[in-house]
Amino acid sequence: MIIHLLGVPMDLGSGRRGVDMGPSAIRIAGLAGRLAELGHTVVDEGDVSIKNMEALKVGDVRARYLPEIARASRLVCKKVERILGKGRFPLVLGGDHSISIGTVSAIAAASRREGKKVGLLWVDAHGDINTPETSPSGNIHGMPVAVLLGEGPEQLTSIAGDGPKVDPRNLAMVAIRSLDEGEKIRLKRYGVGVHTMSEVDRSGIDTVMKAALARVTDGTDRVHVSFDLDAVDPTVAPGVGTPVKGGLDYREAHFLMEMLSDSGVMTSLEVVETNPILDDRNASAAFAVELVQSAFGKRIL
Repeated sequence: MIIHLLGVPMDLGSGRRGVDMGPSAIRIAGLAGRLAELGHTVVDEGDVSIKNMEALKVGDVRARYLPEIARASRLVCKKVERILGKGRFPLVLGGDHSISIGTVSAIAAASRREGKKVGLLWVDAHGDINTPETSPSGNIHGMPVAVLLGEGPEQLTSIAGDGPKVDPRNLAMVAIRSLDEGEKIRLKRYGVGVHTMSEVDRSGIDTVMKAALARVTDGTDRVHVSFDLDAVDPTVAPGVGTPVKGGLDYREAHFLMEMLSDSGVMTSLEVVETNPILDDRNASAAFAVELVQSAFGKRIL
C-alpha cells in the first residue's frame, strides 16, 4: 500500500497548548520506518501551514479562532482530496480533533463525485458534537462531529460543499466516556451509534467493534477512522490533549486496530490529540505509532 502522511500541527481548536507538536512527535517516534517495515511505501507530504495562536485574535468566544481553523480546514481538505485523487491512502496526523473537519469533508466530497458513501468510525473519549451554542468552552475541537452532520458555523459546514458530510446511520463512536449535556441530546436526536466504555467493560471490545463496524460499513464504500489518542487510558497514553480516566487499555486499543486491519474496510485514518508537553519521553507518540502499525497489518504471530 502507498500511504501518504499529512501533518496538521494545529492546537487552535483545543483549550490547551501542545497538540500542535503531535505530528512531529509521531514522526520522531518512527512512524514512516515502522510502516515501511510492514511492506508499505510511505510518502510524507509534510505539514499544513497553521498560524500560531499568539499571532491571532480569539474572535467569537463561542467558536474560538474560527477564521484560521476554517482556512486550515479548507487547506487540509484540498490536500486530502489530492491524495485520494492519486488512489493513495491518506494518514493524517494531528493536531487537535478539529482537523477532522477538513479530512472528512475531503473524503465525503470524493465519495459524492464517485456516487459513493462514507462511514465514519470515531474512537474518542468525547462525542465532539457540540455547537457554539452548546459548547461550555467554545473550543472547536469539541464540535467537528456536529459540523460533519451539517450543524455549526457556516464557514465550516460549507467546506467542500454545503450540507452533511456523513449520514448518522453510518457513524459509530467507540470508547466514549465524557459527554456534555448538549451532546447527549444531539447524539440521541441523530441516532448515532455510541459505544461507551461501560459497554466495552460489559460486552468486551470484540463485540463492541463488531457492532461499530457493521454500522459504518452498512451501504458504504469508504470507511474513515478518526482516532483520538485520549480514547486510551491516561496510564497508557498520558500525553494527550484532554485526558479522561477509564479509557481503553493497551490490549483493547491494539485489538481495535487489529480488527480494523483484519476487516480490510479502512480507507483513511487520522490520529489526533497527541500532546508531547504532557507526555513522558514521547511514550504516547510511540504508542500511537504502535497502534498505526496494528492498523496496517502488524501481528503478534
